[in-house]
Amino acid sequence: MSSVCRRFGFASVLLSFVIVAPRTIASPTFTPTAPPPVAPPLPQEVQPDYRVAALQRDFQGNLWVASPQGLVRIDPNTGTLISRAQMPNLPISALAQDRVGRLWVGTSEGLWRIDPKTNTVTAQNLFLPSNRVLSLLVDRRGFLWVGTDSGLALVSPDQGLRMTTVKNLPGVSANALSLDPEGQLWVGTLEGVAQVDTASARVLHTSTLEGAVQSLSLDRHGSLWAGTTNGLIKIDPLNRRRLRSVTSLRGREIVSTGFDAVGSIWVGTNTGLLRVNPYNGAIVGQVPNLPSNHVLSLAPDTGNKLWVGTTEGLAWVSMTSYETRSHLMFSRRVE
Repeated sequence: MSSVCRRFGFASVLLSFVIVAPRTIASPTFTPTAPPPVAPPLPQEVQPDYRVAALQRDFQGNLWVASPQGLVRIDPNTGTLISRAQMPNLPISALAQDRVGRLWVGTSEGLWRIDPKTNTVTAQNLFLPSNRVLSLLVDRRGFLWVGTDSGLALVSPDQGLRMTTVKNLPGVSANALSLDPEGQLWVGTLEGVAQVDTASARVLHTSTLEGAVQSLSLDRHGSLWAGTTNGLIKIDPLNRRRLRSVTSLRGREIVSTGFDAVGSIWVGTNTGLLRVNPYNGAIVGQVPNLPSNHVLSLAPDTGNKLWVGTTEGLAWVSMTSYETRSHLMFSRRVE
């Protein structure tokens, strides 16, 4: 071996190692592409609303019906449509008629006055303790009391202006209104009832009840009946401490109440419509075949029928045969 080879032998070995070393493999490459398109959201199905939250019989014996289909007047004898009020599409919670026949409409966005001759809005009041109106009542002097979720207001029906407010109610919210035999105002609240002097707007008396009061009705003997979220209470306005709970209805949520011409009290609950004997508190019967068992409003003795507003529409009960039928215009059910 030559001296040159001996001199560079190590280098030759190293060179040989380098030559046979594994080759580096390049990383694979991919052609960039756009991400897959996002699928559009599925459309949300809007369920139709058939709630009939308020009913009002007028001086001509016709029936005003407040529903998501609008505020309409029907002939209670035949169920046919007479007219439709031209007012904004707002949830309606209360109706009342004043002395000269104008219709007052309590909504979630204030108070409206309708002229039944033209079916148009003639006044509006948004200057209330709250624009969420829950109850309406015209007192013996002809003034309009407006119950809201933040108190009570007295309104002049001619000008539609607020005259005074009552905010120191126990339970604050004026859910239901009624007059007693002396013409004084009773207010059902979240905590019980309050008696208010209609002349001075001063709270005269309060009583705490078990459950929020959702309805008030006066019977022909002068007793008040308070429907609460926990039952039905009979109140003697002259002896205001005398309260009697109807045993058969304890623990049941009472939403609406009303008396018929023979003195029976009809009790609308969230589980059905009951006819109750006011003398002994016995449940006489339950009305079947309503559009829904969740009863919201009642109008007894209108066109010889008991009209019933539910969460699923309007129905009537014959006061002679007690047959029940749904009103097709306002109800989900098709008979």
